[in-house]
Amino acid sequence: MSSLKIGLKAPRFKGDCTGKEGFVDSADLKGKRIVLYFYPKDSTPGCTTEGQNFRDLFKKFKKENTVIFGLSRESIKSHENFKEKQAFPFELISDPDEKICNQFDVIKEKSMYGRKYMGIDRSTFVIDEKGKLIKEWRKVKVTGHAQEVLDYIKSL
Repeated sequence: MSSLKIGLKAPRFKGDCTGKEGFVDSADLKGKRIVLYFYPKDSTPGCTTEGQNFRDLFKKFKKENTVIFGLSRESIKSHENFKEKQAFPFELISDPDEKICNQFDVIKEKSMYGRKYMGIDRSTFVIDEKGKLIKEWRKVKVTGHAQEVLDYIKSL
């Protein structure tokens, strides 16, 4: 069960990510807003579209003092390929042991072709400059989502 509550301190997350730093620690991001979006799998149609939408709005998020991170369970190598192919200007976090996924309670039972399995439920979280969780979206539908997140941030 998750202890996530809007208005309370968000879980501190840290892990390997793409880019020259190769590691992210949310404690180092105080003073910036964070959009942390969880997606099921690199290079799949929905996940690619979602990433492209955040990419296309990246400069607008940056103007709002907001950093974006995508997160899934794939390896850094898979993330680097996905990021490069799609020209994502933000980093992708690798969470193969599901530590961050569990902190944000995004691992859910899913079903595909009648087969049940545990996977990432597409979700997005906004953390404010002081590290407080201020908004969450669960069971995200990709179409229009990145714009909805940006609109929310602009309304703050």
